[in-house]
Parts: sequence; C-alpha cells; structure tokens
Amino acid sequence: MLMIRSIIRPDKVDSALAALMEEGFPAVTKISVVGRGKQRGIKIGEIRYDEIPKELLLTVVQDKDKDFVIQTIIKASRTGDKGAFGDGKIFVSPVEEVYTISSGIKETSSGEIEEVKA
Repeated sequence: MLMIRSIIRPDKVDSALAALMEEGFPAVTKISVVGRGKQRGIKIGEIRYDEIPKELLLTVVQDKDKDFVIQTIIKASRTGDKGAFGDGKIFVSPVEEVYTISSGIKETSSGEIEEVKA
C-alpha cells in the first residue's frame, strides 16, 4: 500500500476530488495548508507573500493503482496543457499497516487481514 500526498491549488481541488471519485478512488482526506515552493512565494506590487494557500489531499492506494491515481490527479490539477509554477507536488510513501477503527480490522502491506482486539 502507498500513501499519495498531493499539494494542489485550491481552485483545482474540486476537479481533483471529482476525478478521483469518478475513477473509483473516493477515500480522500483534504486539509487546507499554506506554504511556498521553488518560486519562494509571490510578489504583488511591493508586497511579498511567503505563504500561499494550497490544499493537501491524502489517499492510500494499492501499489498497482499508484500510477493511475497519480496521472488522474495530475490531469485534474494541472493549469492549462503544460502546467504552471505553483500547480503543486505529489509525494508517495509506503504504508505498512492500516487499521479500521469501527471494525478493528488490520490490513498489512503484504495483504494480510486480521481482527484486532481492543
């Protein structure tokens, strides 16, 4: 299993969420964040803005779905045909275990499923 963290423009979040839902990946956590990338913020007139609002989307997928989900997010989140500075970044990390609180089910990256006693 893999966690995909996508930092995208706030105006692109609805299209990214809709695309993921349409492609069968409805489980997403959305968090409003601020930060700056390589462009080091933006300057408007004499004012420099260091912290630019973005949205962080978190989703966990099976390894086999990684490339498809990443392409779905890129397609829905890119500005224009070629993209632009500030469109965002995607980070992929391994997930070793997932616990479902309501059922007490534990899933591992190797595909094992077991019930955990609380």
